[in-house]
Amino acid sequence: MVTQLSDRIAREQAALRRVATLVARAAPPEQVFAAVTEEAGRLLGAHHSWMARYDPDGGATLVATWSSTGAAVPAGTRLRLGGRDVRTLVFRTGHPARIDSSAGTPGVIAGLPREFDYGTAVGVPVSVEGRLWGVMAVASSPGEPLPTDSEAWLAGFTELMATAIANSQARVELRRFAGEQAALRRVATLVARAPPPAEVFAAVTEEAGRLLGAHHSWMTRYDPDGAARLIATWSSTGAGVPAGTRLPPGGRNVYTLVFRTGRPARIDSPAGTPGPDCDVASELGVRSAVGVPVNVEGRLWGVMVVSCTQEEPLPADTEAWLAGFTELAATAIANAEAQAQLAASRARIVTTADITRRRIERNLHDGAQQHLISLALQLRAAQLAAPPGTGELMRQLDEVATGLVEVQEELREIAHGLHPAILAERGLRSALKALARRSAVPVRLDAQVEGRLAEPVETAAYYVVAEALTNAAKHAHATVAEVQVAAGEGVLHVRVHDDGCGGADITRGSGLTGLQDRAEALGGHLALHSPPGEGTTLQVQLPVEHAAEADRL
Repeated sequence: MVTQLSDRIAREQAALRRVATLVARAAPPEQVFAAVTEEAGRLLGAHHSWMARYDPDGGATLVATWSSTGAAVPAGTRLRLGGRDVRTLVFRTGHPARIDSSAGTPGVIAGLPREFDYGTAVGVPVSVEGRLWGVMAVASSPGEPLPTDSEAWLAGFTELMATAIANSQARVELRRFAGEQAALRRVATLVARAPPPAEVFAAVTEEAGRLLGAHHSWMTRYDPDGAARLIATWSSTGAGVPAGTRLPPGGRNVYTLVFRTGRPARIDSPAGTPGPDCDVASELGVRSAVGVPVNVEGRLWGVMVVSCTQEEPLPADTEAWLAGFTELAATAIANAEAQAQLAASRARIVTTADITRRRIERNLHDGAQQHLISLALQLRAAQLAAPPGTGELMRQLDEVATGLVEVQEELREIAHGLHPAILAERGLRSALKALARRSAVPVRLDAQVEGRLAEPVETAAYYVVAEALTNAAKHAHATVAEVQVAAGEGVLHVRVHDDGCGGADITRGSGLTGLQDRAEALGGHLALHSPPGEGTTLQVQLPVEHAAEADRL
């Protein structure tokens, strides 16, 4: 008797050491589960042994099985809870349970053939960090009871299993946390570069989907009626729904729940129950979906959704993990909206200034210039009517007439500088030719522009060339200037180079600053290269919008 007990203790210690070695080596949980199940079954002389994990839906799933005959129940088998069986008793009480004979006890392992009947079954709870995780069970052949101390012997194995599970969960959480931080850093770096919002949305959607192990993820923007419009989608299978798809409001789906409540929403659909009420979800076979609101500066803007097609629901902490991505998306949206508002404000300022210039030019032409012409004609008439012998008077009248002509020419130049009529009447190419002819610096002009462009584009290009030529003459003391203007691939390229003294600086608040504002208001870009003593090169790119298209907007 003593020898048998000593032998059993030795075998138990050897089995525990083998399992402990696996745990210490951080073996995958599945390997530890399989080893524990087999070691426990062999040690206790059982016919069957198995380990099951309790699921959130009230069932259990076999994670490891063993049989002395090799006819083990496959891992992954789903088991119902309820009735007189050890897994249900352990689940209800949290304590070890024993049942002698499976006769009349269908539901021990529901739906399996009768060869899986047993004589005695013992189940011991597996608790991980204070919560019931699952059950470890062994069963003898019919008519062969298990030892009375089987529960105590099993406890040693369950403690090792709990350690393995806790360690595995900690490693998984650590890897997941590291993965989340890496993903968030990638998205944050992208947001900091201020790319187009669509690029950020695509990155956020993919990163979130991959991190959370989802099958599908998408970001939507709400319409005023509560409909959701897909603006970015991702799928692990490549079978996603195209961006731009409109999801109608209403029904049992996460985007409607988020719109109504402004809070995260979840829909889990176990087998046999309908999935989310949404055409897209139905088409993709979604069984579990989580949506988190995207709030931009205090208002509900849209929703970020991840979903899976498997029966097992998404992890319970999915909402919290997803929130980090929605915050970055909200930042990108707020930045983009601020940039759009700034660009619109600049455009309004430039447009208002151009309208004012045209009004002043018309007032000068129709008012002051016409009045001066009338005065000059009256003066000439007075000269013709003057009596003979009034030479001194005639000389004075000639001086006044000459002065009127000079003032008229000055006003004409001022009006032309404010807004040249030729630009509105004949287009950019003709206006640049006229500008080159009047320039104080000789100009080599190459204007490859056919047809008309949108008025703001033509006006901006004209003022770029005019300002550059003025600076070349007044400040750079250049001897020649080259002007190149060409439209291609949706962009108008303007380049002005002079051989002057250089040293121009756009930060000094000169007219170049106004040109930069004008270019950026149109979504363009201005670059200045002006090293001292090496001349100045001014380059501007403006998005081309043909006049016919502009009229339709």
